[in-house]
Amino acid sequence: QVQLVESGGGLVQPGGSLRLSCAASGIIFSKYMVYWYRQAPGNERELCAVISPSGGTTYADSVKGRFTISRENAENTVYLQMNSLKPEDTAVYYCKAWWQVGVEYWGQGTQVTVSS
Repeated sequence: QVQLVESGGGLVQPGGSLRLSCAASGIIFSKYMVYWYRQAPGNERELCAVISPSGGTTYADSVKGRFTISRENAENTVYLQMNSLKPEDTAVYYCKAWWQVGVEYWGQGTQVTVSS
């Protein structure tokens, strides 16, 4: 059974940092593209960052320079390091693993709240 489990969310003050983790089981995670999305109340789901199996990365303009996506294949885990957090980063953050059309898996999400 395939599972993606996000962790590391929480409450942080503006300017603070969090590191989210996306841990996979039941798949060879290293073969998958992995995406971090976020969704704030009333908003559509927004793509934040992507990492390829070879480690290539892409970021949304809204997080570029502040967020870093990385992967540790030996641990079947992808991370999202989030620095200089802003209140507008408040959202539920989800990871998705994608291999090919029709083969993708989502985690359950982790809440990030940026507030003083």
